[in-house]
Amino acid sequence: MRRQVLYSGSRRTPGAGSNKIVPAAQNAGVALPARKPRFGRVRAFAARHAGVLRFLGGAACAALFWAAYLWSQPQPYALDQQDIDAAVLHTLENKTLPSRAAKAADIVRPSVVRVRGFGEPPPSKGKPDAKSKPQERKSGKNAPGAPHAKGKDDPETMEELSVGSGVVIVDNGVILTNLHVVAGARRVTVTFYDGSESDADLVSVHPENDLAVIKARKIPDDLPAATLGSAAQLKPGDEVVAVGFPFGIGPSVSSGVVSGLNRQFRSPEGDRLLTQLIQFDAAANMGSSGGPLVTMQGDVVGIVTAILNPSASRTFIGIGFAVTIAVAGRAVGVHPF
Repeated sequence: MRRQVLYSGSRRTPGAGSNKIVPAAQNAGVALPARKPRFGRVRAFAARHAGVLRFLGGAACAALFWAAYLWSQPQPYALDQQDIDAAVLHTLENKTLPSRAAKAADIVRPSVVRVRGFGEPPPSKGKPDAKSKPQERKSGKNAPGAPHAKGKDDPETMEELSVGSGVVIVDNGVILTNLHVVAGARRVTVTFYDGSESDADLVSVHPENDLAVIKARKIPDDLPAATLGSAAQLKPGDEVVAVGFPFGIGPSVSSGVVSGLNRQFRSPEGDRLLTQLIQFDAAANMGSSGGPLVTMQGDVVGIVTAILNPSASRTFIGIGFAVTIAVAGRAVGVHPF
């Protein structure tokens, strides 16, 4: 049987002899969608993830800037002992530094006060009583026109009997001084570092160590208390500073060294023996009594109490004595440390 020949219904295009293959859908007359170029897909991806890409870009820029900053910084230089010595030598040659004594005095000076004792003037020998006035003797103190007599405690009838120094040990106005500075005074006044003045009351005394505690009635704002130290670590030759009001002048500063420890001193009157004293050679005179003896760290280790002078001039010849703060604290009932 003869086989039927099948023919395609499509027309042959020119060049039908070529081997070009035409898609079946196009051959059937169906329109194909246009293929998107490759960069279009990238653009679509970037649009969908714009926020993430911006964040990553900013982070990358920041990292680059930070890396550039670190790269531009100078490399750290390790100092050796030669560099340190050269720097110290340069400072010493070009800058005047305060002395150790000056720094110690600056620390304690705001806590040092001048102490003055007032009382009735002693009667003059062979002369009429200074408190009695001629018109009072003639007409009587209550006669018309006669001035009224003033009381014994009136400041105008008192004169300065003693002057000395003191140091604030509690910031509420508690002051440590020598007993002989305030003994016999009917009125005691203190003058602070800022120049203000106040009356003071006697709180306690300890005659065996020639010490007294007084308290100011009015105090300046932010009154500093001195830092109390221990004399247990002191050795002969250690530097010390004495701050006070010699002859009422001050606050004055003198410096020296510890000359000895555990010394004894008997007053010229012979009625009092002081023990466990610090001997020092920083200048002290009348009025220095009650002032602090200070270490180079600014710690008060003693209270200047007496000077030794074989003559009757009562001026300093190089030997002074101070009661230790440990003894002073026990004497007046104030814990020293």
